[in-house]
Amino acid sequence: MLIKDVCDCKRFIALDGTNICELLHPDREDEDLKMECSLAHASLGPNEASKPHILSPSSEVYYILEGEGIMHIDEEEERVQPRQVVYIPPNSTQYIENVGEGDLNFLCIVSPVWRREYEKVLTSKNR
Repeated sequence: MLIKDVCDCKRFIALDGTNICELLHPDREDEDLKMECSLAHASLGPNEASKPHILSPSSEVYYILEGEGIMHIDEEEERVQPRQVVYIPPNSTQYIENVGEGDLNFLCIVSPVWRREYEKVLTSKNR
């Protein structure tokens, strides 16, 4: 049985600028996980935003746990709050911004599993 606690997880700043705790990734566990997605806990402080980025060939799902944000996918933007799920299609330009007074915490589910070579962070020139 594999059980992990987000409080015990080593955190790092991801390519898109979010504070990440990788909870489950089949390539990084000692156990042989039979899963085709990866799961991470992400956090952004007040007035922070992830950098615009594209995942290919992966799709992504955000599950908002805490805080308020604005999700941007291509030309669309919508306010998001706890208990909401956001589907992000592959090859979409995406970013999320924290517009609340506290931290914005959310789960990121990526399928197929997240790999560095699948993510392209955009600069203002290629946005």
